[in-house]
Amino acid sequence: MGVCTLTFVVLCSMVVFVVGGEEGLAASFIFGDSLVDAGNNNFLPTLARANFRPNGIDFEATAGEPTGRYTNGRTIADIVGELLGQANYAPPFLSPNTTGKAILYGVNYASGGGGILTQTGRIFINRLGLDVQADYFNITRHQIDDLIGKSKAKEFIMRKSIFSITIGSNDFLSNYLLPVISMVEKMSETPNDFVDHLINHFEGQLKRLYSLDARKFVIGNVGPIGCIPYQKTINQIEETECAGLPNKLALQYNSKLRDLLVQLNQELPGAKFVLANVYDLVMELITNHKKYGFKTASSACCGNGGRFAGIIPCGPTSSICENRSEYVFWDPYHPSEAANLIIAKKLVDGETKYISPMNIRALKNL
Repeated sequence: MGVCTLTFVVLCSMVVFVVGGEEGLAASFIFGDSLVDAGNNNFLPTLARANFRPNGIDFEATAGEPTGRYTNGRTIADIVGELLGQANYAPPFLSPNTTGKAILYGVNYASGGGGILTQTGRIFINRLGLDVQADYFNITRHQIDDLIGKSKAKEFIMRKSIFSITIGSNDFLSNYLLPVISMVEKMSETPNDFVDHLINHFEGQLKRLYSLDARKFVIGNVGPIGCIPYQKTINQIEETECAGLPNKLALQYNSKLRDLLVQLNQELPGAKFVLANVYDLVMELITNHKKYGFKTASSACCGNGGRFAGIIPCGPTSSICENRSEYVFWDPYHPSEAANLIIAKKLVDGETKYISPMNIRALKNL
């Protein structure tokens, strides 16, 4: 569903003194939207779900059975974790099985439809916004104290854990740009005011996680949301074009996000905020898709409606392409596993053009 866009996430392995894994690898605590939802929405009464075929058709861990991931196979989170040697994926917070020592691998709090602002995604009836996700981490934080003791828990969170946050796209796609939002409501906030509102609220959320001992952060900016099949379809634009306003808003937000992370790196002792420049990374993938082995960066592999199959979300009755690896986009909003693989590799070991001031592997080893 229209609950996310291209961005990223990071997963690592659990810390050796807690459970026994490869020394130096960390637990992963994942926050965000549908790109990194590993199944939380399966446990919510919501319209934003992906726990049905053909979603997950190429996900080897479940032999092609859907898990609630909004793609045909692995998410960027899954692939990054594999590249860093993780043995297990961080489980969804809402899963009944996410108890006891399972949380020492990290926990996934992400929710399809979620945003920085609480009202974002309300068209889906239910979803977990970032405020609620932080509330849930607070629960996990106390559980870790109980499992390994307060002293080890503090070290585990501060030195051996990575916090990845993939959020912001829905605040535009499923909030400010949503046609059903009344004109009166939109006129009360200019685009600049809305972006400032997002940044200010996000700053408070990041500082709250810091107060709970989070120190290593990976923050993705908003990708070129004007280039997804949904936007191309509803705006009736050509294959090589992107919708202007969504991309303009994304760039405004991204500029202020960069400034915010620089500020927080200076203000918060011991914190390291790494920015993933998803906008430029994904734009490179779209613009030069043939170079990366893709046939198209405009049409959805799974979907229906319009020239780019960008109106109706992927579902059991959707048309589906034969070769998923030839498509940048799995559905009208989310990338394919093939695109996720390229993005993940660039985030783990890439240059500062795409992830700065260091890549994910360097952050893990910090």
